[in-house]
Amino acid sequence: MKKLLFIVLFALLPFSINAESNLNKILSSGELKVGTTGDWDPMTVKDPATNKYKGFDIDVMNELAKDMGVKITFVPAEWKTIVSGITSSRYDISTSVTKTPKRAEVAGFTISYYKYGTVPLVLKKNLKKYPTWDSLNNKKVTIATTLGTSQEEKAKEFFPKSNLKSVESPARDFQEVLAGRADGNITSSTEANKLVITYPQLAIVPDGEKNPAFLAMMVNKNDKIWNDYVNDWIKNKKASGFFDNLLAKYNLKSL
Repeated sequence: MKKLLFIVLFALLPFSINAESNLNKILSSGELKVGTTGDWDPMTVKDPATNKYKGFDIDVMNELAKDMGVKITFVPAEWKTIVSGITSSRYDISTSVTKTPKRAEVAGFTISYYKYGTVPLVLKKNLKKYPTWDSLNNKKVTIATTLGTSQEEKAKEFFPKSNLKSVESPARDFQEVLAGRADGNITSSTEANKLVITYPQLAIVPDGEKNPAFLAMMVNKNDKIWNDYVNDWIKNKKASGFFDNLLAKYNLKSL
């Protein structure tokens, strides 16, 4: 069945595969290189004990490699360099990132397979002090962000009056809130729902989600053959129920 899917997708491509395409390189080498940060639960998480990755996106990439009949190699990346890893060809594709105009200037994106909202996190004990988005937009408030993430840009838009503090991975913005060095941070509703379980001292500001955003994989901007191949694969997997099953596995709900 896997080989049949690969043959069908392959048949959709032009008769001559451009030698410059990553698709040709991957098939020739038998290896798919995937850039991932490993710090975005439940999408991509690196187990420090085993150095292995797990999560929604990891399952997606393993399935892609399996259907292509190649081995997979996960290449460690940081949020501040995940785009340059694509442009410098350190890897063939990334696990999902938020599609933003800034990233789209230099990197290509597949079609999306997940949509999420953005929410603020604060310490639970401070919920009465910060019950809304507006209450965090204050010159006396410090909002933490992780360098290179889409939230870093969104924070400038949502909190123009606040003090913005960027931290560099492997540190994370929510850790600044936990340590009392920041009053709040913003993240995807997907990650926020996991964080408040892992760290019960955190709470989601009950003011609703903002800025619906789309997740997609990044590929080389100029490699239409590889991008089209992955897009066709995503469409087929959506039709087969693969993504619905993954959402259920990780208790996620796309907007």
